Amino acid sequence: MSDSVIVSELDLALVHALQVRPRAPWTDLAPLLGVAPATLARRWDRLTGEGLAWVAAVPGPSFSRSGCTAFVFVRCAPTARKTLADRIARLPEAVTVELVASAHADLMLDVLTPDLAGMHRFVGEELTPLPGVNGVECVFATSLYTEGNRWRLGSLDPSQLSVLGRAENGTGAGSTPLDLGPMDRALLGALAHDGRTRQADLAALTGSSAATVRRRLGRLTASGLLAFRCDMAPAVSGLPVSVTFRGRATVNEVNRLHHTLATLTECRLLAAVTGSANVLATYWLRDIGSVQQRETAACAHIPSLEVTDRVIGVRTAKRMGHLLDDEGRRVGTYPIRPW
Repeated sequence: MSDSVIVSELDLALVHALQVRPRAPWTDLAPLLGVAPATLARRWDRLTGEGLAWVAAVPGPSFSRSGCTAFVFVRCAPTARKTLADRIARLPEAVTVELVASAHADLMLDVLTPDLAGMHRFVGEELTPLPGVNGVECVFATSLYTEGNRWRLGSLDPSQLSVLGRAENGTGAGSTPLDLGPMDRALLGALAHDGRTRQADLAALTGSSAATVRRRLGRLTASGLLAFRCDMAPAVSGLPVSVTFRGRATVNEVNRLHHTLATLTECRLLAAVTGSANVLATYWLRDIGSVQQRETAACAHIPSLEVTDRVIGVRTAKRMGHLLDDEGRRVGTYPIRPW
């Protein structure tokens, strides 16, 4: 990462606060962080302007019950990898695209579609025929025990978190599917670009009132369909190394993942998946030397776990719809449309 990046303790505390309450007004966060609201606004403008942090709309907890999540491993010629990654990044279903070092794959994708048919269509008709693709392996997430929405930076102390209160993100059961109208989809599209877009601006965009926007957003988040996520570049997280472990464990121990591996602070993603390797876990780490330590810790928590692949992230081209440069800074957006 660039030596010119300077991230202060206040920046770190602000990002952590926005992970918990992504759309909180600056007036709510100012007393907690001990500065004026205008100072927070300036800090955030700098972080977003430099691509160091951002807030965006993402699928909420009910998506795992109504939609389809898959991890797709793509093999290609080494010389075609960057060009292919850039091309795949333009596909809205491929919400995350990572160039990786692995014995079995050159690219790793997170793919979200509204249903299983959409996933088959994407893999079979859009991805596999692309020039340069030599092979595709697709595994489906059957349970998501933790993911990026729930991961925290760890810059606030327990007393600050207590004052901050619970997250704004949806926690609804989603038992009754919502019938999304044109206004809902317009809101989701705008918030996928910038999750902190003001209600007044959303009202102007949709030709409605701020009160109507507030009701619609409340409905979407309460249903669990919509959530908000504050994400960041490695210069902010201090965790430049990404590793994804693939492995197999007994069914009984897979059912205990949320009590074991999901509690580890550097675990960014943990899922039970289809296939012979039925566990997939992604960690963000400080250095490459930590990879073996985390594997050892994971196997200690899950005695039956046999790690079958260690997928090292070389570069993330796209994360949850946002295009990243070589240093992991946001440089653009291809909004996701999984709803």
